[in-house]
Amino acid sequence: MCHKLAVCRWMVILVFLFSFFSRTSPASAIAQVSGGGFHSLLLKSDGTVWAWGANRYGQLGDGTNTDRKTPAQVNGLDNVIAIAGGVWHSIALKSDKTVWAWGGNWAGQLGDGTTKSRNLPVQVKALDGIIKIAAKGQHSLALKSDGTVWVWGRNGYGQLGDGTVADRNTPVQVRVISNVVAIAGGGYHSLAQRSDGTIWAWGLNRQNQLGDGSATDRVIPVPLNGLAGVHSINCGGDHCVVLKNNGAIWAWGFNQYGQLGDGSADNRSTPHAVAGFENITAVAPGGDHNLAVKADGTVWAWGSNGSGQLGDGTTTNRATAVLVKKLDNVLAVSAGGQHSLAVKADGTVWAWGLNKNGQLGDDSAINRSAAVQVIGSYRQRD
Repeated sequence: MCHKLAVCRWMVILVFLFSFFSRTSPASAIAQVSGGGFHSLLLKSDGTVWAWGANRYGQLGDGTNTDRKTPAQVNGLDNVIAIAGGVWHSIALKSDKTVWAWGGNWAGQLGDGTTKSRNLPVQVKALDGIIKIAAKGQHSLALKSDGTVWVWGRNGYGQLGDGTVADRNTPVQVRVISNVVAIAGGGYHSLAQRSDGTIWAWGLNRQNQLGDGSATDRVIPVPLNGLAGVHSINCGGDHCVVLKNNGAIWAWGFNQYGQLGDGSADNRSTPHAVAGFENITAVAPGGDHNLAVKADGTVWAWGSNGSGQLGDGTTTNRATAVLVKKLDNVLAVSAGGQHSLAVKADGTVWAWGLNKNGQLGDDSAINRSAAVQVIGSYRQRD
């Protein structure tokens, strides 16, 4: 009898603890956010994907072409472990290491062997063993477990890195590089980091976005000099931002709106340190702006701000970083074309900037220069 009572008591305690931590650790409900050109994606920890914003080409994956001002679930997609938003398309990596895509496809950016846009996810052809994905412009990238990089979509400037400028509607392998551990896609350029720590770039370079000291487009990857100790690589529309192991940020490329954060509007053809930053845990470049999360949970932003995407309460461009208002305890950020997203430790998702197509998810089409909560994102207390 005593034994049975003891077991019952322990069961009650375990149920209580499970319930308590389920309520007080809501951030686990959100695995990732990703900003597309004019839409937003959210991956929940249950493997489902949710989307809102522009949907003209089916980039929300809900079976329609209707814009959404609040999140709607992507149809027929589960067991997802990573997401990435392009300008007009979306891609997802499933736990079985296959890649799925939906949205605009005129350049073959869905990788299904056609140029037909899709409002429901389709599997990228002849691609398996994938461990990472990336998208930003009209092309897509995937990293295989063997360290090779595979790409598809728009290739007018060599951003696929296969030695040509021909668009591809099925994946092709990037030439020259191997033993890759990280990838990033920009507007018309791409980045990769190898296991030896070197960074390689290819594609459009007329705004110095490849960081190789030139303005010459590259159809195969070229190495960047003088950049070591890199923790993560990230591409914006026409610039790049990397986070180093010491918490510092380095950037290069197009700088008309101050997106390099060096106080000027001068392009940089080689990487330079972004002044005044330390203890950074994450960075996210958008079209022409950037976000950074500090270890204290605050978010900082710089660059273009015409739609309020810096979140400082103004629409003034900033060539040095400013504090994003009304945000604290932030764990992760992502930047779209002209909007921004953040996940807080309480599991809520927040957005600011351009909202013409509902990409902020607050059930309006009003631009926001300060963060607002995405409707339907997890609340700690209902």
